[in-house]
Amino acid sequence: MTDRWSEADANAWWRARPWLCGFNFLPSTAVNFIEMWHGDSFDPATIERELGWAAGLGFNAFRINLHYLVWKYDRDGLLDRLDRVMGMGAAVGIDTIPVLFDDCGFGGFEPEYGPQPDPVPGVHNSRAVASPGRAMLNNSAERDGFRRYVADIVAQFRTDQRVAFWDLYNEPGNRMIFGPSGADLYLPDFSEQSRALMRESFATARDQSPSQPLTVGAWSTPVAGVLDAAYETEIDQCAMELSDVVTFHAYLSTERVADIIAALATHGRPLICTEWMARPVGSRISDQLEMFRQHDVGCVQWGLVQGRTQTWLPWPEELVAAHGGDADRSVWFHDILYPSGAPYDASEAETLRGLNLG
Repeated sequence: MTDRWSEADANAWWRARPWLCGFNFLPSTAVNFIEMWHGDSFDPATIERELGWAAGLGFNAFRINLHYLVWKYDRDGLLDRLDRVMGMGAAVGIDTIPVLFDDCGFGGFEPEYGPQPDPVPGVHNSRAVASPGRAMLNNSAERDGFRRYVADIVAQFRTDQRVAFWDLYNEPGNRMIFGPSGADLYLPDFSEQSRALMRESFATARDQSPSQPLTVGAWSTPVAGVLDAAYETEIDQCAMELSDVVTFHAYLSTERVADIIAALATHGRPLICTEWMARPVGSRISDQLEMFRQHDVGCVQWGLVQGRTQTWLPWPEELVAAHGGDADRSVWFHDILYPSGAPYDASEAETLRGLNLG
């Protein structure tokens, strides 16, 4: 097993590559990541077209979640489709950031392998399902499968230059529900299981000796209170202690993000914000993209093309308010392109091209 990268090695890796500016990606025809990767609904034509649009804006990386269930039931198909998608990205100068696990089951349903339901009208990310899912996370019989999944995926691409870095687990411990099913859903605290799986995933991935860095993002920024409380959950602290490069999520005002960058810079490692850009809470391309560039902080915004995830719609009103915003449905929350490829806001496209291609 390889050790955690030294600060010197992490910073040398960062200096050797262009400034990272990317986006979180689901094709507009996929309601969640099972639908994206399932053999019956995989849509390479849309993926290739939309990655081409992203390249035209100067993006050079995209972050994509895989799903444990697709690997479990169609391992060869998932590996083939992942290879194809990474090839599409590489053909237009876009590196891949694969995400292996994810606790964000915002739709409130356990994931099921097979055809996915249509989105709930008017609800942001209404069919988002976790990977492996909350019930499976608590099933000790699946632990060996989780280890084999991580080992298999990382081993297949451990020296692949198309992989920018490995993001092993998205928002471990997140229990939020956006969909209507959340009202009657009991949500136990499963952070202990998430933390254990995160640790095991780092160990398993390092056993494959990947040439790319490993990370898990600190995500639980306080939505109220003082900055000193930022990223102080046990999971976030554990993630930063294990990661080769420090990644974090920040759907916050420019002033608060600047303070967080200053605080996290004390780690002495490259910084990458792997989720940001939510217009109604003040997380805007016009304000923050240049700040990320000036501070040499990589950034990966949420969303690309308006589609079945409905992430142009706002989060629940109380969550938007807690972040200091207003759930104004006349303003897109995430995403930057219409299904035609035209930009939602032409000035945003100009800012992206100016910083990325200028």
